[in-house]
Amino acid sequence: MRILDTTQPRFWPQLEAFCAAAQADPALVRRVAAIIAGVRRSGDPAVRRYTRKFDGVDVPPSALRVPVTEILDAGQQITRAERAAFTEAIRCVRAFHLRTLPRNWRARNPHGAIVGENFYPIRRVGINVPGGQVPLVSTVIMTCVLAQLAGVREIAVCTPPDKLGGTNPGLLAALSFCGVNEVYRMGGVQAMAAFAFGTASIPAVDKLCGPGNAYTIEAKRQLYGLAGVDLLPGPSEVLVLADATANPRWLALDLLAQAEHGTGKERLFFISTNRSVLNQTLKEVSRLAPQFSAGNHLVDVLKKGFLAILAENLDEAAAVANFLAPEHLELHVRRSALDALALKITTAGAILQGGHTPTVLGDFTAGPSHTLPTGRTGRFFSGLRLTDFLRRSSIVRYEAKSLKRAASVVAAFSTLESLPAHGQSLRARLGLKP
Repeated sequence: MRILDTTQPRFWPQLEAFCAAAQADPALVRRVAAIIAGVRRSGDPAVRRYTRKFDGVDVPPSALRVPVTEILDAGQQITRAERAAFTEAIRCVRAFHLRTLPRNWRARNPHGAIVGENFYPIRRVGINVPGGQVPLVSTVIMTCVLAQLAGVREIAVCTPPDKLGGTNPGLLAALSFCGVNEVYRMGGVQAMAAFAFGTASIPAVDKLCGPGNAYTIEAKRQLYGLAGVDLLPGPSEVLVLADATANPRWLALDLLAQAEHGTGKERLFFISTNRSVLNQTLKEVSRLAPQFSAGNHLVDVLKKGFLAILAENLDEAAAVANFLAPEHLELHVRRSALDALALKITTAGAILQGGHTPTVLGDFTAGPSHTLPTGRTGRFFSGLRLTDFLRRSSIVRYEAKSLKRAASVVAAFSTLESLPAHGQSLRARLGLKP
C-alpha cells in the first residue's frame, strides 16, 4: 500500500500520476470504438457475437429480452426480509428525490414579457445495471425509481447474462418491485451501442444511464451526442478522510467494503491528519482483508488502487479531496468540524458525515442515488438526480408593449453582430421602417 505525505516536495506530481494511471488507455478506446462500429453495422448479430466473446454465453436475439413473466415470478420468490428491504430503500429514495422535482413556472421579465420553463420527462431511457461478479441489485432502485418519479414512460434496462444465459433473480426481483418490465440480457459496450443505435430487437433510447466498468463508461463517452448520457460513473472509488478522533477499524472496513465491488479497478483513497490513525488503519486493512470471501481480489485492489496520504491539517486534506473529486467521501472528523469541512470540499459525488455514516448507507438506502461521478469527473458532474430524466424548454411570450421595450437592445446587438435581418424582424412588428 502506497503512502504519500503532503509535505513531500513532489507530492502533487505523484498524486497526479496515480490518478492518471486510472484513465482510459488508447488501446481500450480503440477496442470500444471497434465494438460500437460492429453493433452499428450488424445490430443483433453483433450483440450476440460480443456477448458470447465477453460473457461466455450465447444469447440469440430471440432470448435477449427477459420474459415479463420471469420478472414477475422473481418478485414473488424473495424472502420477507428482502421484500422489506426493497420497500424501505424505495421509500427513502422516493422521499429524497421528490424534493428535487422541478415545477413549471412563469414570471415577467424586465420588459414585461412572460418567461418561464416547462419540464418534460425524457421519452425513453436505457439503464445499465452491472450484473457480473457483483450483481448490483441496489442500482435498480437507485436509477429506475428516479426515472419513474420523473415520468419517463419507457424504461429499458440491460444487465449481463450469467454463465447459463439467465439473469440474476435478485436483480429481476428489484425490477419487478420498481415496475420495470423491459429488460435485456446484455451488458458492456455492446449494450450501450445497441441502446444508442437500436437493433431489430431493441428500440433505440434517447439517453444512456447507469454505472459500469471502464469499457461501459468509455462507450457512453463515445456515444454521447447520438444519445444523451447521465454522467460517467465508472469503477467505484471512495475517499476516507480522518482526524485523530477516528476509529481505525471502522475506517479499514469502509475501505475494504469499497474494494469488494469486483471490477479490480476500484480506487481507495485514505487521508489522515494523524500519523497514528493512519498507521493503525493500514494495519487493520491488512489484517481484515483476508477474512472476506473476496480476500485475494481485495489484496490485488489494495496493491494497485490504494493510496494513503498524510496531511498536515484539514485544510490540506480538503485541498487534496477537491483535486481527487471522489465518488464517495467519508468524513471521520470531530463533530464540530463536519459542516465547515463539507463546505470546503466542493467536488465530491456524495459526502457522508461522521463515523456513524459509512458509504454502505449511501449505496443501499439513505436516499440520494449511489450512481455518482468517478475518475475526477466530479469536478463537472454531479450524482444522478431526478432532473437527469427530464429535459427543459424555456418559454418566452412578448406582446406589442413589451416588444417596444426590447427594441433598443435588439437594435444594438444586431448592429454589433452585423446581422441586419435580426433587427428588421423586430422593427417590422412595430411598424418601423428598415
